[in-house]
Amino acid sequence: MSKEKIKKKARLLRIIRRLKSKGRRVVFTNGCFDILHAGHVHYLEHARKLGSHLVVALNSDCSVRQIKGKDRPVNRERDRAAVLAGLESVDFVTIFNERTPLNLIKAVKPDVLVKGADWRQGEIIGAKEVLSWGGKVRRIALLKGRSTSRTIRRFRGKTD
Repeated sequence: MSKEKIKKKARLLRIIRRLKSKGRRVVFTNGCFDILHAGHVHYLEHARKLGSHLVVALNSDCSVRQIKGKDRPVNRERDRAAVLAGLESVDFVTIFNERTPLNLIKAVKPDVLVKGADWRQGEIIGAKEVLSWGGKVRRIALLKGRSTSRTIRRFRGKTD
């Protein structure tokens, strides 16, 4: 069942158009979600509450390497997508190859764009576009001390 949540871009866009025609409120977020932790679950649950459907755009393996370096991702994109799709709060997962999700945001035209509170409003990719069509941009407080980078450092025996 959860694998049914993973959609290629074209299929996702058809579904989103149908949902919006029925008045559904689409929430969009993105990220690497490399090693899923309690902070991710908290964040996604709160994002889902902002609308009727949550779309998670997942950075491809290539995209993660561009952003995080050659040692990342720890988990491959198919596995990361499957884990996200297994969460009750997530309605759809789609994988994108670009460094940023801007093109996907423009195509989906979400009603709400969500990022963590560690991002300033002006730094959020797609915020200007979402606001231009009357959508909202929301920042969600993160759980203190939870991050994939921190987990990796701890695993490697390095402390903060």
